[in-house]
Amino acid sequence: MSEIKVPDLGESISEGTIYKWLVKEGDTVGQGDVLAELETDKVNLEISAEEDGVISSILRQAGENVAVGEAIGIIGSAAGAGAASGGKPAADNAPQSGSAPAAAASAASAASAAAAEPAAAVTAPAAAEGAAAGTAALASPGARKLARERGIDLGEVSARDPIGRIGQADVDGHGAAGPQAAAPAAPAAVRPEPAKPAPQAAGKAPHAEDGKATERKRMSRRRLTIASRLVEAQQTAAMLTTFNEVDMTAILDIRKRRKDAFKEKHEVGLGFMSFFTKAVIGALKAYPMLNAEIDGEDLLLKKYYDIGIAVAAKEGLVVPVVRDADRLSFPEIERRIGELASKARANTLSLPELQGGTFTITNGGVFGSLLSTPILNTPQVGILGMHKIQLRPIALDEERTVNRPMMYIALSYDHRIVDGSEAVSFLVRVKELLEDPESLLLEG
Repeated sequence: MSEIKVPDLGESISEGTIYKWLVKEGDTVGQGDVLAELETDKVNLEISAEEDGVISSILRQAGENVAVGEAIGIIGSAAGAGAASGGKPAADNAPQSGSAPAAAASAASAASAAAAEPAAAVTAPAAAEGAAAGTAALASPGARKLARERGIDLGEVSARDPIGRIGQADVDGHGAAGPQAAAPAAPAAVRPEPAKPAPQAAGKAPHAEDGKATERKRMSRRRLTIASRLVEAQQTAAMLTTFNEVDMTAILDIRKRRKDAFKEKHEVGLGFMSFFTKAVIGALKAYPMLNAEIDGEDLLLKKYYDIGIAVAAKEGLVVPVVRDADRLSFPEIERRIGELASKARANTLSLPELQGGTFTITNGGVFGSLLSTPILNTPQVGILGMHKIQLRPIALDEERTVNRPMMYIALSYDHRIVDGSEAVSFLVRVKELLEDPESLLLEG
Protein backbone atom coordinates (compact mmCIF):
# COMPACT_ATOMS: atom_id res chain seq x y z
CA MET A 1 0.00 0.00 0.00
CA SER A 2 1.27 3.51 -0.79
CA GLU A 3 -0.01 7.04 -0.45
CA ILE A 4 -0.70 9.32 -3.40
CA LYS A 5 1.07 12.52 -2.38
CA VAL A 6 1.21 16.03 -3.77
CA PRO A 7 4.63 16.37 -5.44
CA ASP A 8 7.05 19.26 -5.07
CA LEU A 9 5.50 22.14 -7.03
CA GLY A 10 8.58 24.25 -7.49
CA GLU A 11 10.01 27.38 -5.97
CA SER A 12 7.57 29.62 -4.03
CA ILE A 13 4.58 27.28 -4.59
CA SER A 14 3.50 25.43 -1.44
CA GLU A 15 -0.03 24.34 -2.32
CA GLY A 16 -2.40 23.67 -5.20
CA THR A 17 -5.98 22.73 -5.95
CA ILE A 18 -7.12 19.33 -7.18
CA TYR A 19 -8.47 20.13 -10.63
CA LYS A 20 -9.89 16.69 -11.36
CA TRP A 21 -9.38 12.99 -10.70
CA LEU A 22 -8.80 10.78 -13.72
CA VAL A 23 -9.45 7.58 -11.74
CA LYS A 24 -11.99 6.44 -9.19
CA GLU A 25 -11.91 4.13 -6.21
CA GLY A 26 -11.52 0.51 -7.28
CA ASP A 27 -9.66 1.30 -10.54
CA THR A 28 -6.54 -0.70 -11.30
CA VAL A 29 -3.53 1.47 -12.15
CA GLY A 30 0.04 0.89 -13.25
CA GLN A 31 3.22 2.68 -12.32
CA GLY A 32 3.41 5.99 -14.21
CA ASP A 33 -0.32 6.21 -14.92
CA VAL A 34 -1.73 9.72 -14.51
CA LEU A 35 -4.14 9.75 -11.56
CA ALA A 36 -5.12 13.40 -11.14
CA GLU A 37 -4.50 16.94 -12.36
CA LEU A 38 -3.37 19.57 -9.88
CA GLU A 39 -3.92 23.27 -10.53
CA THR A 40 -1.32 25.71 -9.19
CA ASP A 41 -0.95 29.45 -9.44
CA LYS A 42 0.89 29.11 -12.73
CA VAL A 43 0.41 25.71 -14.39
CA ASN A 44 -1.52 22.45 -14.13
CA LEU A 45 0.54 19.43 -13.11
CA GLU A 46 -0.14 15.71 -13.40
CA ILE A 47 0.12 13.35 -10.41
CA SER A 48 1.23 9.86 -11.43
CA ALA A 49 1.13 6.48 -9.70
CA GLU A 50 4.42 5.42 -8.15
CA GLU A 51 3.55 1.71 -8.17
CA ASP A 52 1.06 -0.80 -9.55
CA GLY A 53 -2.11 -1.42 -7.58
CA VAL A 54 -5.73 -0.49 -7.04
CA ILE A 55 -7.12 2.88 -5.96
CA SER A 56 -8.40 1.89 -2.55
CA SER A 57 -9.23 5.38 -1.30
CA ILE A 58 -9.51 8.97 -2.56
CA LEU A 59 -8.95 11.24 0.44
CA ARG A 60 -9.30 14.68 -1.14
CA GLN A 61 -11.87 15.66 -3.75
CA ALA A 62 -11.73 17.92 -6.81
CA GLY A 63 -11.79 21.59 -5.84
CA GLU A 64 -10.01 21.12 -2.51
CA ASN A 65 -6.75 22.90 -1.71
CA VAL A 66 -3.85 20.59 -0.86
CA ALA A 67 -0.30 21.20 0.39
CA VAL A 68 2.97 19.83 -0.94
CA GLY A 69 3.60 16.36 0.53
CA GLU A 70 -0.02 15.86 1.59
CA ALA A 71 -1.64 12.47 0.95
CA ILE A 72 -4.68 12.76 -1.32
CA GLY A 73 -5.31 9.07 -1.95
CA ILE A 74 -4.18 5.52 -1.26
CA ILE A 75 -3.08 2.80 -3.66
CA GLY A 76 -3.59 -0.72 -2.33
CA SER A 77 -2.04 -3.90 -3.65
CA ALA A 78 -3.86 -5.76 -6.39
CA ALA A 79 -3.75 -8.96 -4.29
CA GLY A 80 -5.33 -7.20 -1.33
CA ALA A 81 -8.07 -5.80 -3.53
CA GLY A 82 -8.87 -9.29 -4.87
CA ALA A 83 -9.07 -10.69 -1.36
CA ALA A 84 -11.33 -7.84 -0.29
CA SER A 85 -13.65 -8.36 -3.22
CA GLY A 86 -13.77 -12.11 -2.47
CA GLY A 87 -15.02 -11.44 1.05
CA LYS A 88 -17.44 -8.73 0.08
CA PRO A 89 -20.70 -10.77 0.16
CA ALA A 90 -20.24 -11.41 3.88
CA ALA A 91 -19.73 -7.70 4.48
CA ASP A 92 -22.80 -6.91 2.38
CA ASN A 93 -24.93 -9.25 4.50
CA ALA A 94 -23.93 -7.55 7.76
CA PRO A 95 -25.99 -4.35 7.35
CA GLN A 96 -29.04 -6.39 6.30
CA SER A 97 -29.16 -8.06 9.71
CA GLY A 98 -30.18 -4.66 11.12
CA SER A 99 -28.50 -5.32 14.51
CA ALA A 100 -26.89 -2.44 16.40
CA PRO A 101 -23.99 -4.61 17.67
CA ALA A 102 -23.05 -5.39 14.07
CA ALA A 103 -22.90 -1.69 13.26
CA ALA A 104 -20.77 -1.04 16.34
CA ALA A 105 -18.40 -3.82 15.34
CA SER A 106 -18.02 -2.33 11.87
CA ALA A 107 -17.16 1.03 13.48
CA ALA A 108 -14.45 -0.56 15.61
CA SER A 109 -12.79 -2.14 12.57
CA ALA A 110 -13.30 0.79 10.18
CA ALA A 111 -9.68 1.99 10.44
CA SER A 112 -8.14 -1.37 9.54
CA ALA A 113 -10.65 -2.07 6.78
CA ALA A 114 -10.39 1.36 5.14
CA ALA A 115 -7.80 0.39 2.54
CA ALA A 116 -9.60 -2.79 1.45
CA GLU A 117 -13.23 -1.71 1.81
CA PRO A 118 -13.50 2.05 1.21
CA ALA A 119 -17.08 1.80 -0.02
CA ALA A 120 -18.30 -0.08 3.05
CA ALA A 121 -16.52 2.37 5.38
CA VAL A 122 -18.08 5.36 3.64
CA THR A 123 -21.61 3.99 3.55
CA ALA A 124 -21.83 2.53 7.06
CA PRO A 125 -23.74 5.16 9.11
CA ALA A 126 -22.59 3.88 12.48
CA ALA A 127 -18.95 4.01 11.44
CA ALA A 128 -19.29 7.58 10.26
CA GLU A 129 -21.04 8.65 13.45
CA GLY A 130 -18.49 6.88 15.63
CA ALA A 131 -15.61 8.66 13.90
CA ALA A 132 -17.27 12.11 13.84
CA ALA A 133 -16.51 12.94 17.46
CA GLY A 134 -12.77 12.54 17.03
CA THR A 135 -12.20 13.89 13.54
CA ALA A 136 -11.81 17.58 14.38
CA ALA A 137 -8.03 17.10 14.58
CA LEU A 138 -8.07 15.52 11.11
CA ALA A 139 -9.75 18.45 9.38
CA SER A 140 -7.83 20.14 6.56
CA PRO A 141 -6.79 23.81 6.97
CA GLY A 142 -9.34 24.84 4.34
CA ALA A 143 -12.09 22.95 6.18
CA ARG A 144 -11.15 24.55 9.49
CA LYS A 145 -11.24 28.02 7.96
CA LEU A 146 -14.62 27.41 6.34
CA ALA A 147 -16.00 26.00 9.58
CA ARG A 148 -14.84 29.06 11.52
CA GLU A 149 -16.43 31.39 8.97
CA ARG A 150 -19.76 29.57 9.15
CA GLY A 151 -19.72 28.86 12.88
CA ILE A 152 -19.84 25.08 12.36
CA ASP A 153 -18.58 22.66 15.02
CA LEU A 154 -16.21 20.25 13.25
CA GLY A 155 -17.21 17.55 15.73
CA GLU A 156 -20.67 17.52 14.14
CA VAL A 157 -19.40 17.22 10.56
CA SER A 158 -19.35 13.76 8.98
CA ALA A 159 -16.24 12.93 6.95
CA ARG A 160 -16.61 11.06 3.69
CA ASP A 161 -13.10 9.65 3.39
CA PRO A 162 -12.23 6.34 5.13
CA ILE A 163 -9.68 7.70 7.58
CA GLY A 164 -12.06 10.37 8.88
CA ARG A 165 -10.34 13.46 7.45
CA ILE A 166 -12.78 16.35 7.06
CA GLY A 167 -12.48 18.32 3.82
CA GLN A 168 -13.99 21.57 2.57
CA ALA A 169 -16.69 19.67 0.70
CA ASP A 170 -17.77 17.99 3.97
CA VAL A 171 -18.10 21.35 5.75
CA ASP A 172 -19.78 22.92 2.74
CA GLY A 173 -22.33 20.11 2.57
CA HIS A 174 -22.95 19.99 6.33
CA GLY A 175 -26.61 20.59 7.01
CA ALA A 176 -27.53 20.68 3.31
CA ALA A 177 -28.87 17.11 3.06
CA GLY A 178 -29.22 13.84 4.98
CA PRO A 179 -31.05 12.75 8.11
CA GLN A 180 -28.79 14.74 10.46
CA ALA A 181 -29.56 17.95 8.58
CA ALA A 182 -33.25 17.69 9.41
CA ALA A 183 -32.68 17.82 13.21
CA PRO A 184 -31.75 21.52 13.73
CA ALA A 185 -34.80 23.64 13.00
CA ALA A 186 -33.19 26.99 13.90
CA PRO A 187 -31.86 27.84 10.39
CA ALA A 188 -35.35 27.32 8.93
CA ALA A 189 -36.82 29.66 11.53
CA VAL A 190 -34.20 32.36 10.99
CA ARG A 191 -34.52 32.32 7.21
CA PRO A 192 -38.13 32.85 6.14
CA GLU A 193 -37.49 31.61 2.57
CA PRO A 194 -35.89 28.17 2.88
CA ALA A 195 -36.97 27.09 -0.61
CA LYS A 196 -34.48 29.36 -2.42
CA PRO A 197 -31.22 27.48 -1.67
CA ALA A 198 -32.25 24.79 -4.20
CA PRO A 199 -31.25 26.85 -7.28
CA GLN A 200 -27.93 27.74 -5.62
CA ALA A 201 -27.05 24.07 -5.22
CA ALA A 202 -27.37 23.73 -9.00
CA GLY A 203 -25.15 26.76 -9.64
CA LYS A 204 -28.04 29.21 -10.10
CA ALA A 205 -28.83 31.98 -7.65
CA PRO A 206 -31.67 34.47 -7.94
CA HIS A 207 -30.69 38.12 -7.93
CA ALA A 208 -31.49 39.74 -4.60
CA GLU A 209 -33.36 42.68 -6.13
CA ASP A 210 -35.11 41.74 -9.35
CA GLY A 211 -35.38 37.96 -8.97
CA LYS A 212 -33.51 37.26 -12.24
CA ALA A 213 -31.42 34.11 -12.36
CA THR A 214 -27.64 34.40 -12.17
CA GLU A 215 -24.90 31.80 -12.16
CA ARG A 216 -22.32 31.51 -9.40
CA LYS A 217 -19.05 30.03 -10.61
CA ARG A 218 -15.95 29.49 -8.51
CA MET A 219 -12.84 31.23 -9.81
CA SER A 220 -9.94 28.94 -10.69
CA ARG A 221 -6.73 29.19 -8.73
CA ARG A 222 -4.96 30.65 -11.77
CA ARG A 223 -7.66 33.28 -12.30
CA LEU A 224 -7.41 34.25 -8.62
CA THR A 225 -3.64 34.56 -8.97
CA ILE A 226 -3.94 36.67 -12.12
CA ALA A 227 -6.42 38.95 -10.38
CA SER A 228 -4.17 39.29 -7.33
CA ARG A 229 -1.05 40.06 -9.37
CA LEU A 230 -2.77 42.64 -11.57
CA VAL A 231 -4.14 44.47 -8.54
CA GLU A 232 -0.72 44.24 -6.86
CA ALA A 233 0.96 45.75 -9.93
CA GLN A 234 -1.38 48.74 -9.92
CA GLN A 235 -1.08 49.24 -6.18
CA THR A 236 2.70 48.91 -5.83
CA ALA A 237 4.08 50.43 -9.06
CA ALA A 238 3.85 54.03 -10.24
CA MET A 239 2.59 52.80 -13.61
CA LEU A 240 2.39 55.12 -16.59
CA THR A 241 1.84 54.41 -20.29
CA THR A 242 3.25 56.18 -23.32
CA PHE A 243 2.18 55.60 -26.94
CA ASN A 244 3.59 55.79 -30.45
CA GLU A 245 2.78 54.33 -33.86
CA VAL A 246 4.78 52.24 -36.28
CA ASP A 247 4.62 52.16 -40.05
CA MET A 248 4.63 48.41 -40.77
CA THR A 249 5.21 48.77 -44.54
CA ALA A 250 8.82 47.54 -44.50
CA ILE A 251 8.14 44.51 -42.29
CA LEU A 252 5.09 43.50 -44.33
CA ASP A 253 7.17 43.81 -47.52
CA ILE A 254 9.91 41.56 -46.11
CA ARG A 255 7.38 38.96 -44.96
CA LYS A 256 5.69 39.00 -48.36
CA ARG A 257 8.96 38.48 -50.24
CA ARG A 258 10.66 36.10 -47.84
CA LYS A 259 8.01 34.09 -46.00
CA ASP A 260 7.91 31.13 -48.41
CA ALA A 261 11.68 30.73 -48.60
CA PHE A 262 11.96 31.32 -44.85
CA LYS A 263 9.47 28.57 -44.04
CA GLU A 264 10.98 26.14 -46.55
CA LYS A 265 14.46 26.62 -45.08
CA HIS A 266 13.65 26.82 -41.37
CA GLU A 267 10.34 24.92 -41.19
CA VAL A 268 8.73 27.76 -39.25
CA GLY A 269 6.72 30.79 -40.33
CA LEU A 270 8.12 34.32 -40.29
CA GLY A 271 5.78 36.22 -37.98
CA PHE A 272 5.83 39.62 -36.36
CA MET A 273 7.04 38.51 -32.93
CA SER A 274 10.65 37.94 -33.99
CA PHE A 275 10.85 41.50 -35.35
CA PHE A 276 9.36 42.95 -32.17
CA THR A 277 11.53 40.80 -29.91
CA LYS A 278 14.68 41.92 -31.71
CA ALA A 279 13.54 45.57 -31.65
CA VAL A 280 12.81 45.42 -27.92
CA ILE A 281 16.23 43.91 -27.19
CA GLY A 282 17.91 46.66 -29.22
CA ALA A 283 15.99 49.32 -27.26
CA LEU A 284 16.75 47.61 -23.91
CA LYS A 285 20.46 47.74 -24.69
CA ALA A 286 20.17 51.46 -25.34
CA TYR A 287 17.97 52.11 -22.28
CA PRO A 288 18.90 49.49 -19.65
CA MET A 289 16.65 50.87 -16.90
CA LEU A 290 13.72 49.20 -18.68
CA ASN A 291 15.51 45.89 -18.09
CA ALA A 292 15.91 46.46 -14.35
CA GLU A 293 14.04 45.48 -11.18
CA ILE A 294 13.47 47.10 -7.80
CA ASP A 295 14.71 45.06 -4.84
CA GLY A 296 13.98 46.94 -1.62
CA GLU A 297 16.08 50.08 -1.85
CA ASP A 298 18.34 48.65 -4.57
CA LEU A 299 18.12 48.39 -8.33
CA LEU A 300 18.98 45.14 -10.10
CA LEU A 301 20.29 45.98 -13.56
CA LYS A 302 20.01 42.79 -15.59
CA LYS A 303 22.65 42.09 -18.22
CA TYR A 304 20.63 39.36 -19.90
CA TYR A 305 17.45 39.43 -21.98
CA ASP A 306 14.78 36.90 -21.07
CA ILE A 307 11.70 38.15 -22.91
CA GLY A 308 8.24 37.12 -21.72
CA ILE A 309 5.61 36.59 -24.43
CA ALA A 310 2.02 36.86 -23.19
CA VAL A 311 -0.19 34.02 -24.45
CA ALA A 312 -3.96 33.78 -24.02
CA ALA A 313 -4.77 30.24 -22.83
CA LYS A 314 -8.10 28.70 -21.87
CA GLU A 315 -7.38 28.96 -18.14
CA GLY A 316 -6.16 32.55 -18.40
CA LEU A 317 -3.23 34.66 -19.58
CA VAL A 318 0.23 33.14 -19.10
CA VAL A 319 3.65 34.60 -19.89
CA PRO A 320 6.21 31.96 -20.90
CA VAL A 321 9.76 33.23 -21.23
CA VAL A 322 12.14 33.09 -24.21
CA ARG A 323 15.53 32.73 -22.51
CA ASP A 324 18.58 34.63 -23.79
CA ALA A 325 16.56 35.99 -26.69
CA ASP A 326 19.44 38.27 -27.71
CA ARG A 327 21.45 35.20 -28.70
CA LEU A 328 18.73 33.70 -30.88
CA SER A 329 18.24 34.17 -34.61
CA PHE A 330 14.90 35.08 -36.21
CA PRO A 331 13.93 31.45 -36.91
CA GLU A 332 15.03 30.35 -33.43
CA ILE A 333 12.85 33.03 -31.83
CA GLU A 334 9.86 32.12 -33.99
CA ARG A 335 10.31 28.43 -33.25
CA ARG A 336 10.67 28.98 -29.50
CA ILE A 337 7.64 31.24 -29.30
CA GLY A 338 5.61 28.72 -31.29
CA GLU A 339 6.61 25.89 -28.93
CA LEU A 340 5.75 27.90 -25.82
CA ALA A 341 2.42 29.05 -27.22
CA SER A 342 1.45 25.47 -28.09
CA LYS A 343 2.34 24.30 -24.60
CA ALA A 344 0.37 27.17 -23.07
CA ARG A 345 -2.78 26.28 -24.99
CA ALA A 346 -2.33 22.58 -24.16
CA ASN A 347 -1.71 23.48 -20.51
CA THR A 348 1.63 21.63 -20.48
CA LEU A 349 4.03 24.48 -19.61
CA SER A 350 6.57 23.69 -16.93
CA LEU A 351 7.25 26.05 -14.03
CA PRO A 352 10.78 26.99 -15.23
CA GLU A 353 9.28 28.10 -18.55
CA LEU A 354 7.12 30.62 -16.68
CA GLN A 355 9.55 31.91 -14.08
CA GLY A 356 11.73 34.97 -14.39
CA GLY A 357 11.71 37.24 -17.40
CA THR A 358 13.16 40.74 -17.68
CA PHE A 359 10.63 42.39 -20.03
CA THR A 360 7.27 41.38 -21.51
CA ILE A 361 5.60 41.77 -24.90
CA THR A 362 1.82 41.36 -25.26
CA ASN A 363 -0.11 41.38 -28.53
CA GLY A 364 -3.73 42.46 -28.21
CA GLY A 365 -3.84 43.05 -31.95
CA VAL A 366 -4.51 39.38 -32.65
CA PHE A 367 -7.92 39.92 -31.02
CA GLY A 368 -8.58 43.19 -32.86
CA SER A 369 -7.46 45.65 -30.18
CA LEU A 370 -6.62 49.04 -31.69
CA LEU A 371 -5.22 50.61 -28.52
CA SER A 372 -4.74 49.57 -24.88
CA THR A 373 -2.66 50.22 -21.77
CA PRO A 374 -0.96 46.95 -20.74
CA ILE A 375 -0.42 46.26 -17.03
CA LEU A 376 3.07 45.53 -15.75
CA ASN A 377 4.15 41.95 -15.15
CA THR A 378 5.77 42.63 -11.78
CA PRO A 379 8.56 42.75 -10.71
CA GLN A 380 9.42 43.82 -14.25
CA VAL A 381 9.32 47.55 -14.90
CA GLY A 382 8.32 47.56 -18.57
CA ILE A 383 5.83 45.92 -20.93
CA LEU A 384 5.26 46.59 -24.63
CA GLY A 385 1.77 46.31 -26.09
CA MET A 386 1.25 45.53 -29.77
CA HIS A 387 -2.05 46.26 -31.52
CA LYS A 388 -3.98 45.76 -34.73
CA ILE A 389 -2.40 46.76 -38.04
CA GLN A 390 -4.78 49.14 -39.77
CA LEU A 391 -4.57 51.22 -42.95
CA ARG A 392 -4.55 54.91 -42.06
CA PRO A 393 -3.88 58.06 -44.12
CA ILE A 394 -0.38 59.35 -43.36
CA ALA A 395 0.83 62.77 -44.46
CA LEU A 396 4.19 62.49 -46.21
CA ASP A 397 4.47 66.26 -46.53
CA GLU A 398 2.22 69.28 -46.88
CA GLU A 399 0.85 68.09 -50.22
CA ARG A 400 0.97 64.30 -50.22
CA THR A 401 -1.04 61.82 -48.16
CA VAL A 402 -0.81 58.03 -48.53
CA ASN A 403 -2.48 55.04 -46.89
CA ARG A 404 -0.03 53.05 -44.77
CA PRO A 405 -0.39 49.91 -42.56
CA MET A 406 0.01 51.45 -39.12
CA MET A 407 0.17 49.92 -35.65
CA TYR A 408 -0.16 51.72 -32.33
CA ILE A 409 2.35 50.52 -29.76
CA ALA A 410 2.17 51.20 -26.02
CA LEU A 411 4.83 51.07 -23.33
CA SER A 412 3.70 50.80 -19.71
CA TYR A 413 6.55 51.43 -17.28
CA ASP A 414 7.27 51.89 -13.58
CA HIS A 415 7.82 55.60 -13.10
CA ARG A 416 9.63 54.93 -9.81
CA ILE A 417 12.84 54.11 -11.66
CA VAL A 418 12.10 54.94 -15.31
CA ASP A 419 11.81 58.60 -16.19
CA GLY A 420 9.36 59.78 -18.79
CA SER A 421 12.06 60.92 -21.20
CA GLU A 422 13.74 57.51 -21.03
CA ALA A 423 10.45 55.67 -21.61
CA VAL A 424 9.54 57.85 -24.58
CA SER A 425 13.04 57.46 -26.05
CA PHE A 426 12.83 53.69 -25.59
CA LEU A 427 9.56 53.54 -27.53
CA VAL A 428 10.92 55.79 -30.28
CA ARG A 429 13.91 53.44 -30.59
CA VAL A 430 11.57 50.44 -30.97
CA LYS A 431 9.68 52.36 -33.67
CA GLU A 432 12.88 53.22 -35.56
CA LEU A 433 14.12 49.64 -35.53
CA LEU A 434 10.80 48.26 -36.75
CA GLU A 435 10.50 50.77 -39.57
CA ASP A 436 14.04 49.94 -40.70
CA PRO A 437 14.17 46.12 -40.26
CA GLU A 438 17.67 45.83 -41.75
CA SER A 439 18.96 47.70 -38.69
CA LEU A 440 17.80 44.76 -36.54
CA LEU A 441 20.56 42.68 -38.08
CA LEU A 442 23.12 45.27 -36.99
CA GLU A 443 21.62 45.37 -33.50
CA GLY A 444 21.88 41.57 -33.28
